[in-house]
Amino acid sequence: MFFVVERQSGPKWDPLRPLEEQEGWRAHADFMNALVDQGFVVLGGTLEDQRRAVLAIEAESEDTVRETLARDPWAGTHLVIESVDRWTIRLDGRRS
Repeated sequence: MFFVVERQSGPKWDPLRPLEEQEGWRAHADFMNALVDQGFVVLGGTLEDQRRAVLAIEAESEDTVRETLARDPWAGTHLVIESVDRWTIRLDGRRS
């Protein structure tokens, strides 16, 4: 199953600092890169306002998504989950 997750900046997010200069950036980046390596995160990135991020995730359930992202060093401090929605893929340009 695929899910789309929207996360937004949390209470410790400093809007005056760029993403890479936020407190704990390296730990968060390492955690997210590991999720990509595991195939859990398929796509991810920030939206134009730099206060929201969207992830395309492949997981067994919404509970798995929430439990996994709760282990992010930024969970609840720099990022909070706004929504988790199941995503039905109807078009996939990755496959020939």
